[in-house]
Amino acid sequence: MEPILLIMASWWWIAPAAAGAGAATYAGLTTRSRRARRLELDAARQEESLAYRELVAAKARVRTASADMLTAKSRAGAPAFQAGDARRELLAAKQAEKTASLALRASRSRVKAGYSQYRAATSRDPLPIDVLYAAHDAINTRWLAYETDVDKALAYPQMTDVRHPATLAFLRAQREALAKRPTLRERATPQQYLEYRVAVRHLESTFDEAERQAGVAGAARPSSPAASAAAGLTAAAAVIAEIADRLPTLIARMPPPRAGDPRADRVP
Repeated sequence: MEPILLIMASWWWIAPAAAGAGAATYAGLTTRSRRARRLELDAARQEESLAYRELVAAKARVRTASADMLTAKSRAGAPAFQAGDARRELLAAKQAEKTASLALRASRSRVKAGYSQYRAATSRDPLPIDVLYAAHDAINTRWLAYETDVDKALAYPQMTDVRHPATLAFLRAQREALAKRPTLRERATPQQYLEYRVAVRHLESTFDEAERQAGVAGAARPSSPAASAAAGLTAAAAVIAEIADRLPTLIARMPPPRAGDPRADRVP
């Protein structure tokens, strides 16, 4: 009996230490899980903070532009274009302030929605980062269908042609989304979540645009005329850049003019 009592007297501290370590581990796991659960809410709050700071900066720019316009008006003999420039800067600053105010209102609405979702979520619901993971993987699966399905590859060769501007834009967005994807799902910060969400949304829009330009049946239409115009400008810029890159090669391949040919600067 004495050896047992001696062992118990020597190692009595193991049980409290093990209990404390277990409690700390459980608390850490619970806190990490709760943080991952409210990631979307924390990201919305961070967006609200950024939008508020942007509104404060926009108001400061309006005050500066107003002072510049008053200064331009008060100068005797100042050129008229200076007052016009100051007026245009003031109008631009006011428009930026209005935009920042609307962005702040939208961010506050997202905070309310995120709080409601967080309160209504259960342990069986997927984490916000898992929802983004699923959206990202779904887009990649849709794109891989054009790489692995022979019928789709033959019907829509543009979807795998990296020379096409829309496909190139999608591949660049795909690379950006992969770079922004958090590797540790339960340790993603609100800033990482925001950047990854923006990248996934951009990836989805570029893929829809690539399908639309390829003529895929049932492809999503542009969300707005402005988005369609922006996509058209992007495609045009890419085509112009490609032509500019190939122009020296094309000029070098041109045969030299013959003696009897008319000059290029003269109309025959």
